[in-house]
Amino acid sequence: MLAPRRFLPPTAHLQAFEAAARTGSITAAARELALTQSAVSRQIKALEDQLEVELFYRERQTIRLTPGGEAYAREIRDALKKISTASLNLRANPFGGSLNLAVLPTFGARWLAPRLPGFLSQNPGTTLNLITRLTAFDFRQEAMDAAIHHGTGDWPGAETLLLREEYVVPACSPALLERYRFETPADIRKAPLLHITTRPDAWERWLRQNDAPAEHVQGMLFDQFATMAQMARAGLGVALLPDFLIEEELRTGQLVRALDLPMKNAEAYYLVWPEDRADHPPLVAFRDWLVTETIADNGQ
Repeated sequence: MLAPRRFLPPTAHLQAFEAAARTGSITAAARELALTQSAVSRQIKALEDQLEVELFYRERQTIRLTPGGEAYAREIRDALKKISTASLNLRANPFGGSLNLAVLPTFGARWLAPRLPGFLSQNPGTTLNLITRLTAFDFRQEAMDAAIHHGTGDWPGAETLLLREEYVVPACSPALLERYRFETPADIRKAPLLHITTRPDAWERWLRQNDAPAEHVQGMLFDQFATMAQMARAGLGVALLPDFLIEEELRTGQLVRALDLPMKNAEAYYLVWPEDRADHPPLVAFRDWLVTETIADNGQ
């Protein structure tokens, strides 16, 4: 149900208000919008009159947001961004076949990207917009149709599809392996250990699983697997890496298993989507395609 028209101000008034709120200046807002200062001032005043609320304190030649104006500015900024994104998506694909997908950076680069030409060739009317995300987010706050996420599959207000489970292996450069000549899990502690920030206890879990001392494990921190794999290749230490994300490095010998002791993670990779987007045609096509790809990957 749409709000009454008196609560739907003209976009020009909202843009003027948002620009002035963000810059803290009528002059700067006018310059940004290619308007005169008086035009911006009139639009803001018209908005205040329509809402019957004062949005700025006016002090000589300066403006300062009221508490209500500050909260309103945040809401309006998000709304204008959503309108802009929707318009951009429509222009990119006037037939409405756009899918906005949040994806983990390394998963997107190593697993998804090489397969995407197949999806796009099967769905020529679909535009896929990718945004990288390292952590979960609220679908209510971001205009995303779906996300590929690593976790337990528990995402409030969303439906999920299990894509694949994950095994991590201790991997390092051939030179590092030659230097340390690991024979037992406890030997791993002799080398520098590389850590991923999103799984700070991964090494402790691997060591405990293999009956090795797991206290006071330290080392360099990285926020992405791709960077950590690169550092492991350079010989900086041993990294616990998902085996399917380093297949190329293992095949070519750029990385080797420090010990052939994989660990299955409790978390897995999921496609997640808001319940109200379940029937969005590009999402349905993408979901069906992912099912086919993951079945092929798992040899089922």
